Amino acid sequence: MTTRDELLQAARQRQQQNQLPYFGALTPQEAYALLQADAGTVLVDVRTQAELDWVGGVDLPDAQFAHIEWMSYPGGAQNARFLEELKARVPAGAPVLFLCRSAARSKHAARVATEAGYQMAMDVLEGFEGARDDHFHRKTVEGWCVRGLPWHGA
Repeated sequence: MTTRDELLQAARQRQQQNQLPYFGALTPQEAYALLQADAGTVLVDVRTQAELDWVGGVDLPDAQFAHIEWMSYPGGAQNARFLEELKARVPAGAPVLFLCRSAARSKHAARVATEAGYQMAMDVLEGFEGARDDHFHRKTVEGWCVRGLPWHGA
């Protein structure tokens, strides 16, 4: 089993290799291992409520999970209350993992959280559904779901 420190080191190495503007990045498997190794770690799903309703979400204890939209649906307007909601749900000193559909919005959320004082803000690589396959379907190539991690359907 990988320890909390080893997982944080892996995230930090990706930060250095890719010059990320936040603490680092973890694969879905590493993110789940960190959640298991450290009860204080929180995963923030930044997808829209519609995505959670239509596609499904991660299965985690309530204390380790928060849903805070990065953008709204429909319309795609950025959530002006994102930081306010984050600060209300996640302690600034906690390791915080950001997850979206394909790891695009989560990178922005990790950067903004870092700028707001979250020192261990991390992106979950691949996202919940991952990239599209040759037939433009998700959940077939990579991502939280394909990796066999706990999730529930819509």
